[in-house]
Amino acid sequence: MSGAGGATRARLLIRAGSDIPVDTPRVPAREAARHELSKPMYHENDPNLLQRGLDRLWEWLGDLFSAASDTAPGGPLGLIVLVLVVVGLAAALWWRLGTPQRTARPTDALFDDSPRSAAEHRTAAEAHAAAHRWGEAVQERMRAIVRSLEERALLDTRPGRTADEAAAEAGHSLPAHALPLRAAAREFDAIRYGGRNADRHAYLTVRDLDLDLENAKPLLTAPARGAAE
Repeated sequence: MSGAGGATRARLLIRAGSDIPVDTPRVPAREAARHELSKPMYHENDPNLLQRGLDRLWEWLGDLFSAASDTAPGGPLGLIVLVLVVVGLAAALWWRLGTPQRTARPTDALFDDSPRSAAEHRTAAEAHAAAHRWGEAVQERMRAIVRSLEERALLDTRPGRTADEAAAEAGHSLPAHALPLRAAAREFDAIRYGGRNADRHAYLTVRDLDLDLENAKPLLTAPARGAAE
């Protein structure tokens, strides 16, 4: 073999060998691909963390709505109607009862630790009414009613009495006013313990009841009538 012929054959073998595929192991290949894809140039247009979180949230809500609509009568339209009904009922309860603040308990007393006369409660009620603080005005007027009944000996003076208890007890000796007394007590509880808003009409109703009770004659019990005779 001549020198030129040997060199030519060597070049042909090298060229032929370059067409043989290189067998790279799987793990190094995967690591190389992961390293390559981790470069910032491949993630310039990716959504940020907040956008990814919102996408997951909307995806979850979509799946939830789809699952609920499959089980609700009428499909998606029936589910929408059901949601609107629930929202409407919640709004009606909120409007009727006000924002709940705390649950009334039997130990919630009508009066605080600073006892005042019926006249003082009436003065406070009128001051609140003049300032359009109707909730406070209703409460003070209800206290004036109960204190007045105590001053007239139609109720015994008992610390810790609730508005409901006072109304129920007073209704025995003043049966003609039993229903208005219970209504005033419920209004008092709804305002003080239920967070309900009052208005001028509510205050005038309790004030008129207070004025009517001033001239109301108690119903004498049978033993009292016998003793009088």
